[in-house]
Amino acid sequence: MPILSAARFSFERPFGPEPGSVRCVRAAWISDVHLGTRGANAGALLDFLRDYEFDTLYVVGDLIDIWQLRRSIYWPQQHNDVIQKILRKSRKGTRTIYIPGNHDDLLAKFYGAYGNITVQKHAIHRLVDGRRMLVIHGHELDSVVQNVKWLAFAGDLGYQFLLCLNPAINLVRRRFGLGYWSLSAFAKQRVKDAVSFIGRFEEEIVRYAKKFSVDAVLCGHIHSAAIRQFGAVTYYNCGDWVETCSALVEERDGKVNMVNYLPWAQRVQMQSPRRELVGSGV
Repeated sequence: MPILSAARFSFERPFGPEPGSVRCVRAAWISDVHLGTRGANAGALLDFLRDYEFDTLYVVGDLIDIWQLRRSIYWPQQHNDVIQKILRKSRKGTRTIYIPGNHDDLLAKFYGAYGNITVQKHAIHRLVDGRRMLVIHGHELDSVVQNVKWLAFAGDLGYQFLLCLNPAINLVRRRFGLGYWSLSAFAKQRVKDAVSFIGRFEEEIVRYAKKFSVDAVLCGHIHSAAIRQFGAVTYYNCGDWVETCSALVEERDGKVNMVNYLPWAQRVQMQSPRRELVGSGV
């Protein structure tokens, strides 16, 4: 079984296209947009969808946050624009595969093909070099989501509350000349580090993927973008559009890149007039 070498994947910054220019790639993966919540960076995602054209687009769960919409309705025009942009790309020939997550699990009742859009539980993507990649949302391996659902709902409420505090905190930081800082990301990272949640989750995902005899596995769910090697299996996490504003793209030559639109989203929140794109580090 081939092993992906470190040289074959990289983190790169968005290319800052000139007006009217579009970058064509073989495939792209996005997850955890959470439309219907105030934390969704729909503007950053729209920017990504305008910058790229894909042969295949994988929506890896939690595009729409049905949990939140059941509590209260929040649906600004930009959230509608994201849906319309994805539908428009599908009508123009992009093969779109939608894999429901835990926040949009209602869509699991609608597995099937609808034109160029397919809703399915998981997918197998064939990379340029022939390797097989399992694509899942990841909540299947989250014991809290599967076994203690009331705790998952409580945790989601707390996370949404912290997200609501971010704008006020950064308004004060800006007055003191300080940069953007996310309280929700800080709290989430500290808690998950304390229980080694992310590390265990990644190991469980890779173990689960071996049942499908694949060379790689890609998921979302934990809002933690990553590319890691576990023995002969490569683990990918395409991140989210709440905290990291990241996506994975497969170039025509088979190279898999992480693109990061987070600085753009931060500057929208900070009301800066200038757009600046900075790549994420490994």
